[in-house]
Amino acid sequence: MENISIRMLRLPDVMAVTGLSRAAIYAKNNPKDKARFDADFPQRVQLSANAVAWPSDGLQAWIDKRISASRKQHQQGAKA
Repeated sequence: MENISIRMLRLPDVMAVTGLSRAAIYAKNNPKDKARFDADFPQRVQLSANAVAWPSDGLQAWIDKRISASRKQHQQGAKA
């Protein structure tokens, strides 16, 4: 059985967890938006004809990667 602790988060929850706007979240999934597309951002999952959600584990991995990159950048800046 798959990991049952993974939750599917709807847009308001994704906005709360990431701090991003609705437009920014959809732009991160849109390769045509060259300025804001993020290949590391988890793809949304179609739940029904009118509902999409994002897997919580993918969002957590994206957040962890952002935190790690930010810390590395600060450490490199402190060494200079």
